[in-house]
Amino acid sequence: MNNHLTELFERDLLKLRDELNNFKNEENLWRKADGITNTAGNLALHLIGNLNYHIGTQLGNTGYVRNREQEFTLTGVAREKMITDIENLIEVLKRTLPALTPLQLEATYPLEFYGRKSTAFYLLHFYGHLNYHLGQINYLRRILEA
Repeated sequence: MNNHLTELFERDLLKLRDELNNFKNEENLWRKADGITNTAGNLALHLIGNLNYHIGTQLGNTGYVRNREQEFTLTGVAREKMITDIENLIEVLKRTLPALTPLQLEATYPLEFYGRKSTAFYLLHFYGHLNYHLGQINYLRRILEA
């Protein structure tokens, strides 16, 4: 399971990188569409922070310190910085996920959101969360650059 999850996270984080690169106008990363509360840039920062913290820190002991509020309030972060952060995150996941043993996957995840569930449950949750926001970023790009 670990290798499959690693492959899926890497594949979709590369899609996130590509989505950011597909914005013709970098300023559009920080624009909101009518009725939408988050920018594509903030969603990307949120995904980077979320995965670095919930997988990197909680499971890989990377020491990453998350500032969730800033994920939604920072603006104007350079696209290249976010891409570098995505590439670094991929390396964290490639080190962390394959190293998890079956016992660690079945153990209770260190933090609780939806009850005391296994690490495997939460890894699937984090993967779904990545894809949910990845789709939002794709639609924002299409709307803002139509």
